[in-house]
Amino acid sequence: MYLCSMVKPSELIEKIKGIDFRSYYKRFYVWRRRHLTTYQFVLILSLLVGLATGLASVVLKNTVHYTYELISGFSWFSADRGNMLFLMYPAIGISLTVLIVKYFIKDDLSHGVSKVMYAVSRKGGRLKPHHCWSSMLTSSITVAFGGSVGLEAPIVLTGSAIASNIARFFRLNTKWVIILLGCGAAGAIAGAFKAPIAGILFVFEVLMIDLSMNVAVPLLISAVTSSIISYFFFGQGVQFYYKVDAPFELNKILAFVLLGVVAAFVSLYFLKINKWVSKTFRPWSRTNKVIVGGIALGVLVYLFPPLFGEGYSALTDLLNNNPDSMLRNSFFYSYTDNKWLFLLILLAIIILKAFATSITCVSGGVGGTFAPSLFIGGFCGFFVAKIVNMTGIITVAESNFALVGMAAVMTGVMHSPLTATFLIAEITGGYALFTPLLITTTIAYVVVKPLTKYSIYAESLAKQGDLMTHNKDKTALHFIDKRDLIETNFVILRPDSTLRDIVRAVERSNRNFFPVVDNEGVFKGVVVLDDVRSLLFRPEFYDKIKVESYMRYSPMFIADIEEPLEDIVQKFIGSDRYSIVMVDKGKYLGFISRANVFATYRSYIKKYSNE
Repeated sequence: MYLCSMVKPSELIEKIKGIDFRSYYKRFYVWRRRHLTTYQFVLILSLLVGLATGLASVVLKNTVHYTYELISGFSWFSADRGNMLFLMYPAIGISLTVLIVKYFIKDDLSHGVSKVMYAVSRKGGRLKPHHCWSSMLTSSITVAFGGSVGLEAPIVLTGSAIASNIARFFRLNTKWVIILLGCGAAGAIAGAFKAPIAGILFVFEVLMIDLSMNVAVPLLISAVTSSIISYFFFGQGVQFYYKVDAPFELNKILAFVLLGVVAAFVSLYFLKINKWVSKTFRPWSRTNKVIVGGIALGVLVYLFPPLFGEGYSALTDLLNNNPDSMLRNSFFYSYTDNKWLFLLILLAIIILKAFATSITCVSGGVGGTFAPSLFIGGFCGFFVAKIVNMTGIITVAESNFALVGMAAVMTGVMHSPLTATFLIAEITGGYALFTPLLITTTIAYVVVKPLTKYSIYAESLAKQGDLMTHNKDKTALHFIDKRDLIETNFVILRPDSTLRDIVRAVERSNRNFFPVVDNEGVFKGVVVLDDVRSLLFRPEFYDKIKVESYMRYSPMFIADIEEPLEDIVQKFIGSDRYSIVMVDKGKYLGFISRANVFATYRSYIKKYSNE
C-alpha cells in the first residue's frame, strides 16, 4: 500500500510520457553499429523472431481451442450434439470475420503465404504492422466456428510480419529484412508442427529464398527457438503426434508408387476445384458470398463432421487406426461396418473437402490450404490402403499410408517435396518411413509439375509477373525498378519537324538518335543521326525534308512499362540494339539502355550477394 501511494497512476503515465525514447533508440543504434556487425545483430534478432513466432503459434492454437470450447459449452450451441444449429456455425464465423475485416482492419487478409511471397518479390520484405495480429484474430474466428481451412498460412503471415517490422525498426537493409522475414516464416511452421527442418525447407521451397550459409544459420536459430517454445507449452501435442509401428518393407514399394500417382491427381483435383470455386464466386457481391458460402459450408460440415475446422482430430483418428470415431456424430455412423459404404464415405470426404476449403476462402473466411492439403492427403492415403488391403495381394499399414499420403498431396499442392517429406518425418519422431516418403513425394511432384507449373501460392503472382524465383538473374530483375532505369535526356522531335529541327537537335544533344512524339505524347518512331548525317551540311534541304521521311519504327524494340524487366532484357539478347523505347500504353516515357540495365544488375548482385 505504501509503495502504491508513493507513485500515482497519473504520475507514472506522465513520467512515461516524459521519457525520450528516440534518444535511447539513437544511443542504442550507435552502440550497435560500433560493437556488432550487421550479421551478428541479425543472429540476435533471429532468436527474438523465433521467440515471437513460437509464442504467436501458441496463442493462435489456444485461441482456436478455447473459442471452440466456449461455444461448445452451451447445450444449445454444441457442434458435438449434431443439432440443427450446427448448420449455422460456419456462417456465423465467416460473417464475424467479414465484419472485422471490413470495419476494423480494412485490408485484404486472404492468401497469407502469397502475401509473404509478394512482399519478398516486390516490396523488399515489407509487411504492414497490422499483419502481426490481424490474421491471427480473423483466422481463429473462422476456424473455431467451423471454417474448413488451416491456421498455418495465417501464422506464416503473422510470423513474417513480426520479423519484417522488427527488421525495419532496426533500420536493416532489404537483404536482411527478407532474411528475417524468412526467419519468421520458418519459425511459424516450426512452431506449428515442432518441425524446425521443415520450417527451413518451407522458406527455401515455397517462399523461394536462396538457402546459403548466411541465410541458413538465422533460419535455424528461429526455427529451433520456435519449436522449443511450442514444445514447452504443448509437449508432444503439437498438431498430432504419431509413432511408426509398422516399418517399411521392400515388397510394398509398388503400393507406395500407386499412392504417389493417386495423390498427384488428387492434388490436381484440389487445385482445379479451388480455381473453379473462386471463378464462380468472383462476380457475386460480398453479401451473397457470405450467405451462399455460409449455408453451403454449414450443410457440408453438418453432413460430414470431419470437414469442420482444420480437421486434425479426424486425421488423428485415421493415424490411430480409429476411423469410426470421426463419424460418430454424423448420419453415416451406422454405415461404418459396411466396408464398401465406408469407402464411399471416405471418397466423399476427400472430394468435398476441396469444396469446403475453397468456399470458406472465397466467402470471406481467413485461413490457408496447408492443413486441407494434409487432411485430404491423409484420407487419400487411408483410402488407397483400404483398396490395396481389400485386394488381398499384400497387406499394408493403413495409418502409414495415411501419413505418407499427407506428404504426397501436400507436395502436389505446394510443389514442396522436401518440406513435405521432412515435416512428416519430424512429426513421426524418426525416419522409419523416409524411403516411402521420398518415393511418393517424388512421384507426386514429377506427375504434377508438368501439368501445373506453379504451386497454389505462386500461380496468381506468376501471372502478374510478381514471383521471385531461385534463379538469381530473375530474382535480381524482379527487384530492379524499371522506372529507375528510364533515361529521358533526349531531344524530342515532332512528326511534322523538318531537317532544320534535326540540325538544332544535334546541336543541343550528345545523343545519336532522337524520339519522334506527337502532340498527345504518343511515340511514333526515332530518327537515327547516321541516316541524316550527310544532309546536315546541305542548308537547301533544311525546310524541304520532313522528319517522317527518315523515321524508323520497330515494335520489336518498344516495351510497355507494365512488361516484366526480364522480357525487356530478352529484347537486348541476340540483337544489335543498345536502347529500347519505353511507353505507357503508347505514350512515350524514355529509353532503357543495355548498359544501364546490366550495370544496375551487377550492382544488385554485388549488394545482395550472400557469399
